[in-house]
Amino acid sequence: MDTAGKPITCKAAVLWEFNKPLSFETIEVAPPKAGEVRIKVVANSTCHSDLHVIDGALWEKRMQCPLILGHEGAGIVESVGEGVTEVQAGDHVIPLWNPQCRECENCKSNKTNVCSKLRDTQNAGLMPDKTTRFTCNGKTVYHFMGCSTFSEYTVVSDLSICKINPEAPLDKVCVIGCGISTGYGAAINSAKVTEGSSCAVFGLGAVGLSAVMGCKAAGAKTIIAIDINPDKAEIAKKLGATDFMNPKDLGQIPIEGVILQQTGGRGIDFTFECIGNAATMKSAFYSCHNAWGVCTIVGVTPPTQELSIITLAIVAGRKLQGSVFGGYKGKDDVPKLVEQYMNKELNIDDFISQNIKLEEVNEAFDTMRQGKLARSVVKFE
Repeated sequence: MDTAGKPITCKAAVLWEFNKPLSFETIEVAPPKAGEVRIKVVANSTCHSDLHVIDGALWEKRMQCPLILGHEGAGIVESVGEGVTEVQAGDHVIPLWNPQCRECENCKSNKTNVCSKLRDTQNAGLMPDKTTRFTCNGKTVYHFMGCSTFSEYTVVSDLSICKINPEAPLDKVCVIGCGISTGYGAAINSAKVTEGSSCAVFGLGAVGLSAVMGCKAAGAKTIIAIDINPDKAEIAKKLGATDFMNPKDLGQIPIEGVILQQTGGRGIDFTFECIGNAATMKSAFYSCHNAWGVCTIVGVTPPTQELSIITLAIVAGRKLQGSVFGGYKGKDDVPKLVEQYMNKELNIDDFISQNIKLEEVNEAFDTMRQGKLARSVVKFE
């Protein structure tokens, strides 16, 4: 049946209230307007950013419920709105929570990958025209990060989508939509890890493990993987870590103290914080080489959390920087990452712990809270 130009009724996971489980509802998805694309979502993986929103730890004051989470998805274009030329019905695509308009000052610069075009409406859970395309039982439902892929169908701006190789398995490459690109690119693009260098990665979720993989790809000689879960050691070493540290095994000595002891007081060339915790960020920073170390912050904290460091630790030469989406420009670079996977140059399979149904996503987030799984992939039937 031709659905173009018509509302579609489908299943979605809806967050009605912060600190409550997702509810599985039948929703209505409106047709795309001008400059928009409606996607049949084939697969979507779970991410800590989704979990933080559920738990009320991120963005609660600027987000509105009900909303549909999900931003690590992949699917097939169902229909397009007026003026859309880059994709058409039937194309295989990955939605981009970090859009690329190619027109704003940021997009035209090689200094950043953060497009400024949709920021205000996207943060408010709205489409560019300040409305939404979702309703449930007659109530407006808001979008999340311009994607909302915990739904069988979603609508995104044509700035927030990229066309990919139709041969790529969508239930694998969906993870490129955030986790793998964010960590891998932090090492390759943001920090620019050098061959023969030393690296330390704090936090071994999917982002941290991807950073480990990126450090290896860049040719780092020493890669210290750090996590309080000893079960992460095996996968970290499989992806390239040379050493594993569990801060709980160090007694009263802080992790940065141990690292400085082991490096003769100098520190590590490149460190990465992939958790989103101010205390861990301080540890990552003070673990840096005291003259040229680069600390890259990848983890996202609650908006009011502050980071306090000693200014003299910077004057000597340490650098503190952030990284968004691994420094990748979505439309230009995500299709290339898909090709890297297809050419067996990028490991994705080891990041996927299980395939689940949409109705099992609350349980998947519970295991993520416990630190047991990297990514669970929802496969829509």
